[in-house]
Amino acid sequence: MIGAGQAGLSAASGLRRGGLEPGAGFVVLDGDDGPGGAWRHRWPTLRVDDTHRIHDLPGLAFAPDDPRRPANEVVPEYFAAYEREFDLRVRRPVRVTAVRDDGPGLAVETDAGTWTTQALINATGTWTHPFVPHYPGVETFGGRQLHAVDYPGPQEFAGRRVVVVGGGTTAVQLLLEIAPHASSTTWVTRREPQFLDGPFDAEHGRAAVAMVEERVRAGLAPRSVVSVTGLVRTDAVAEGLRNGVLDRHPMFSRVTPGGVAWADGTFEAADVILWATGWRPAVGHLAPLELRGPGGGIALEGTRSSADPRVHLVGYGPSASTIGANRAGRAAAREVLAMLRTPAAV
Repeated sequence: MIGAGQAGLSAASGLRRGGLEPGAGFVVLDGDDGPGGAWRHRWPTLRVDDTHRIHDLPGLAFAPDDPRRPANEVVPEYFAAYEREFDLRVRRPVRVTAVRDDGPGLAVETDAGTWTTQALINATGTWTHPFVPHYPGVETFGGRQLHAVDYPGPQEFAGRRVVVVGGGTTAVQLLLEIAPHASSTTWVTRREPQFLDGPFDAEHGRAAVAMVEERVRAGLAPRSVVSVTGLVRTDAVAEGLRNGVLDRHPMFSRVTPGGVAWADGTFEAADVILWATGWRPAVGHLAPLELRGPGGGIALEGTRSSADPRVHLVGYGPSASTIGANRAGRAAAREVLAMLRTPAAV
């Protein structure tokens, strides 16, 4: 197995409960220095109670003492406790460079050697593959550009004119943080934002997962689950709408040395462009297996690749969030156990 985030740990515990022994029956490889998956890299000002929802991992409740603590501390602590509770023995840091066909099995090439396996559960998520769209003139911008993956906290934008690009929850959270410190902020999105009244409950989560799942079954490049959930109208969001911080502008047509410009001649001066434009699946290491179809995505039957039934993807498409990660992890474990029939090297 590659990856020890939410989906990866869910799958690993499923294999453990199914009778496979860590280190002998299966191996979990993770590229990070410690537990937590993508959560260990989230910006320091993101608190647990700012998130949509952090779901329990199977068999161990997530019950933080103080939900106001930073998520990049609380969730890694929880994941570490989970690894200990189920004795998952994650090997880290091990960075996978390629997965290749190796006769009846697969060869997993890493910076720590090569593993051979009968089946692979890939749980590498998206965090390591941030996406920045290209717009004309972007290379001429004289200020600072960064993706949300590198967001350092709001104080660094004090006195700056900041353009935040993106229509998801990340963009909104960062914009609300930055606005009190910046000299000005401008919010730019491709689509009109859709605000959700009421809590983001299980029903909304299931509906969002189903929408993304349709694309994956068709072999299309997946949209993120967050992109179809809508924006929860929290108290902070409501205040941002009232005071104009969340006054949305349509997407600009080009970037200039001093800012961004629209086709109608409108111009907005900027010192910083913050791209909160999402992530793409981190599956480059699977390229030698040629899993992608003509639609640009990896078609799945459940969690199994349609092109290669030895490969299961979790944390991909509909499970690339805590909404669907547990379900996908458990499903992948069940399918792998059924295929192996008896404990064998995974």
